[in-house]
Amino acid sequence: MSMSDPIADLLTRIRNGSRAKFNSVDIPGSKMKTELAKLMRNEGFIRNYKFIKDDKQGILRVYLKYGQAQKNAIVGIQRVSKPSRRVYVRSKDIKPVLNGMGVAVLSTSKGIMTDRQARKDNLGGEFLCKIW
Repeated sequence: MSMSDPIADLLTRIRNGSRAKFNSVDIPGSKMKTELAKLMRNEGFIRNYKFIKDDKQGILRVYLKYGQAQKNAIVGIQRVSKPSRRVYVRSKDIKPVLNGMGVAVLSTSKGIMTDRQARKDNLGGEFLCKIW
């Protein structure tokens, strides 16, 4: 069965896994999901990720991160642009998430990047999600 929104599936699996205090979550892999995991690792929301090849599309294993006393590193994830309603923003219209405490993820012509990087490079694009 095909999935209508694979990015929302990725975000939901990470959200549910962190709330259940799992060490890692397995997600059906793709290049876009791998880039999202790379961005989340660079921003400090997850410990690491690994792409495992198999006979099908591959599996993306995301290792979740916790702080002191098993406190979640990810407080919230929100999908903004959906298949039914795409949201596009220009570089000057990108606003910081929680006054810079969170990250907005955009898909631009130069690839997937954070709101800070998009403003710096003066690029707009599809507003994928917010993570804080």
